[in-house]
Formats: sequence, structure tokens, C-alpha cells
Amino acid sequence: MSGGLSPRRVAFDVLRQVSGEGAYANLALAKRLTRAGLETRDAAFVTELVAGTCRLRGTYDAIIESASGRGLKTMQPAVVDLLRLLAHQALGMAVPARAAVAATVGLARDTVGQRVTGLVNAVGRRIAAHDLQEWVELLSEGLDETDRLAIRTHHPRWIVAAYEKVLQENEVAQALEANNLAPRPTLVMRPGLAEVEELAPAVPTVYSPFGAVLDGAPGDLAAVREGRAGVQDEGSQLVCLALTRVEAPSGPWLDLCAGPGGKSALLAGLARQRGEHLVANEVAAHRAKLVEQALAVYPPGTASVICSDGCDPEPVRRHAPFARIMVDAPCSGLGALRRRPEARWRRTPADLAELVSLQRALLETAIGLLVPGGVAAYVTCSPHADETAAIVEAALKNNPHMELLDAAALLPEVPGAARGGYVQLWPHRHGTDAMFLALLRGTS
Repeated sequence: MSGGLSPRRVAFDVLRQVSGEGAYANLALAKRLTRAGLETRDAAFVTELVAGTCRLRGTYDAIIESASGRGLKTMQPAVVDLLRLLAHQALGMAVPARAAVAATVGLARDTVGQRVTGLVNAVGRRIAAHDLQEWVELLSEGLDETDRLAIRTHHPRWIVAAYEKVLQENEVAQALEANNLAPRPTLVMRPGLAEVEELAPAVPTVYSPFGAVLDGAPGDLAAVREGRAGVQDEGSQLVCLALTRVEAPSGPWLDLCAGPGGKSALLAGLARQRGEHLVANEVAAHRAKLVEQALAVYPPGTASVICSDGCDPEPVRRHAPFARIMVDAPCSGLGALRRRPEARWRRTPADLAELVSLQRALLETAIGLLVPGGVAAYVTCSPHADETAAIVEAALKNNPHMELLDAAALLPEVPGAARGGYVQLWPHRHGTDAMFLALLRGTS
């Protein structure tokens, strides 16, 4: 270990960034592990400790309050994080209870001070007095079925309720539990620059002709280091594939919300093979630079990157009209909870209301930029009805010249993807993120 820091101390430092500074767990963890220089076994321990603690945070918080007999707000935030780490070791990992308590007491002494060790020791012992299943049963007493399912699958109630609206009753628990399984890295080749075979030992994805699933570090592959391949969930690859399969006029393509550039890089290669040009637009300057980096591997003239507001993109209009437009709208990210373990506890229904307004505006902008007969793909990494079907229905009502296409018919190799006239992918069905896709064509 580097600098004498223990794996638990590294995990604590990352968790404090996530809880106290709003950092993304996966990014903070990656940076911290790079600096720590831990051995492989210790790095794996830290990864599970951080990811698991973030994933089950709401459940652990309820356990801590029950075990301590007090609210979390009455404790120092650092002490709460210590108890969360203790809970995951004792209840979610193969760490003996005594070892979890003793190690966390020592960590508390080193990081917060001697005065909190008694509290950590006492509460930690009460936490470890039951296993996780026993705690779930205790916390579920007297609750309705939705709240019991929320506790059992470690999600906030509002997310469970959202899943209940779009899935059959016998699938809801399975879908939620799939969010608790960390995915393996999925790679994507850049069309015209690499072949899937070059990604070996990664195994080709089940549905996407562009992808492969890897057990290992993507950076170990030459194609990834050289930018001829990247990391991208299979669901994201499939929504791009559907947009390229639909019948549309010739003309430039647009990725309206392009950052950080994964879909742009795939679309640019596919557009180039057809002799078309891609315009990639991104509102945030630092994300626009990431798009530029992702596209730099292609020959000059393949794509253009523009930094402008997608709701009123005056620079984009100079390249309009467009034959195909990808609107991968900012969303709640409820479809990628397995990749972002802290997101389920960070997002709220209030966040959704603000996002819905933005999503509607972006789709309206895209419709106004289409050539007659052009096609817009509305995509979110979420199954929530408010930011999927409701957005599309509102756009169709406001724009009677637009028609909804059968998106699922364009992905016949993907079973169980149809949701009405839309595509809805799921981790538990397809092994992908829960990507939503609607395709709209202008009729005049």
C-alpha cells in the first residue's frame, strides 16, 4: 500500500468525497486507487467496499438510525460514513463482525478522533448483532408492499413506484435487483477503424454488432489506447444502430447532446461509411472537448463539434436541416443505477421535474431542425414514464406533422424490447442499461 494508508482508509476518503462533496463514486474511486498504488486484492476490497456502501446507503442509514436510536443528522457526517462502511463490511461482505467493528473503531480514531470511538464501537456492535436479511425484516414491519420492496431491493420508494408503473408485477423485483449487480466493462469499436475481433479476449456482445464484453481493464487493449475503440454500454450502441437502420433522406446527421462523446464516435463512423457528415453539439465546454477527443481519431472532415445550448442552438442551425438527429437527453439516470451506485440516493422526484422541462425543449428543438422526412431519435437512460413516453406523447401532440415509428421493429434481434411503439431495454432482460428509444419522423 502507498503512503501507509490501509484499504479501509482509502475507502473512507473516497466515501467522504461522495457524501460530503457530491463526487461520483466511480470517478473518485478510480482517481484514488491510481494514487494509492494498492495491490490487486486490496484494490478489489476497496472497490467493493465503496460501491457496495453507496449502493445500499439508504438501507444502511435506516439500520444505523435503528441501531443508534438517533437520527443521522445528530451525528458528524464523517461518523455516519464510518458506520456505513462498517455496516457493509459486517452485513454485505465476508468480513467477520468483530473484525469489521474493531477495524472501523481504529479508523475512527485515526480520522475523526478518540472521542467518537465509543459511539462507533457501541453502534457497530448493534449493527453486527443481526445479518442483513434480519435487518430487512425488522425494518419492513408494518410497511406496505412498495416500501417493503424498496427496503428489500435497496432503492428509494419513488424509484420502486416508477418501476411498478412500467413493468409487470412479477418483473419489478427482478429489475430492481439487477441494479445491484455491477456490470462488466463493455467495449465498442469505431466503425471503419477497428473490428470486433481486435477486442479479444473480450467476447462479442449478444445483440450489438459493434461491441464486446471484457473481463479486465479496457486500457490493456491497443485499440482502446489508440482510440479506435472505446467503452460504451451495449444499450447505447443499440439505440445508435436503430437510428441508422431507419429509412431517412440523405443529409448531415446531428448528435444534439453529444457529451462526453461515446455515441458521437459511433455515429460518426457509421455516417462516414454512408458519405454523410456528423455534427456533434454539446452545451458544456469541458464536455465538448471530450467529444472532440473522441472524434479526433477519424479523418478530418468526418465530424464537426459545436458548443452551444441544445434548446436554442443558433450555431447548429447553420448546418441544418438534418436527416437524422440523436437526442440523448439529460435524464435521471435511473437506467444506469448499476453503474452509478450513489445515484439512487442522490436523485429525487424534484430533480425529475426540472429534467422533464429540459427534455421537452430539446426534443422540440430537434424536430425543428429536421429535413422533411427526417428522423429524430429521443433517447434517455431511464425507464421512468415522465421522462420517456410522456415526453414523446407531448411532442407528437404539439407537432401533428410528426409520426411515431415502430422502433422495436428496427431491432428484431433484441427480444422483449418493445414497449408500445418504443424500445425499452433492461438490465434483467438484456444485460444492458435501461435505455429508452423513440423514433419520430416528419411527414411533411
